[in-house]
Amino acid sequence: MLDLTRVIAGPVATRYLAALGADVLRLDPPDRPELPLHRYDGLIGKRSALLDAASPDGAARLHELLDSADVLVHGYRPGALSRFGLGASALAERHPGLVVIALSAWGRHGPWGGRRGFDSIVQAASGIADRESPDGERPGALPCQLLDHGSGYLCAAAALDGLRRRAHSGGTWLRELSLARTAHWLLGQPPTERTAADHPGVVDAGWLTELHSEPGPVTTVNPPGALDGVGLRWPDLPVRYGVAPPTWGNLS
Repeated sequence: MLDLTRVIAGPVATRYLAALGADVLRLDPPDRPELPLHRYDGLIGKRSALLDAASPDGAARLHELLDSADVLVHGYRPGALSRFGLGASALAERHPGLVVIALSAWGRHGPWGGRRGFDSIVQAASGIADRESPDGERPGALPCQLLDHGSGYLCAAAALDGLRRRAHSGGTWLRELSLARTAHWLLGQPPTERTAADHPGVVDAGWLTELHSEPGPVTTVNPPGALDGVGLRWPDLPVRYGVAPPTWGNLS
């Protein structure tokens, strides 16, 4: 699985797929280093490499990786990757059989399709900030970046569905998701009353695990879910940014 995502939503999807057994290689441009907090959160279970896709050698290496990939997950605006030969039609022609998961803020359709965006902006634009207002006047917010995390798990589900369909029918599969669509879906759910008893503020130690990282141990939560009754665990890979070679099959 080739991971071209950054900052919460896409990395949540690909780290969860890593917990399900995927060999995930994340690529980042060398001139845009990831913030340390997002490294520890988003690189869990993956190998991380640097690649300049704008250079001839980098572009060639990227397409070599795609030749052997099963899934591509990216978090760029619609059309932004076309100059690298990564538009939907070009991918289907050059890399048949690929499952492509495209995540953006606003989706491909509509006047905002070409705009950048992130969770908090989409919360404001979609009406969540109004729904969460503490007094009906000041804008509010969800207690976490729920659009990012929710969209991440939906992307993981879309990737699994694409692989299932490819195994059954063959072909190349494209799934497009957006934070705005996730917001629309959440706003359509019936409200649920919560009380303080629902949030005791105590973290069960069974949910936590310790991983190796560049500066030292990092405590994080285990992935949710189980396979064949066995709880999921993160792959035993240190959280290290940009040190892996841009190749498949080297799990160091």
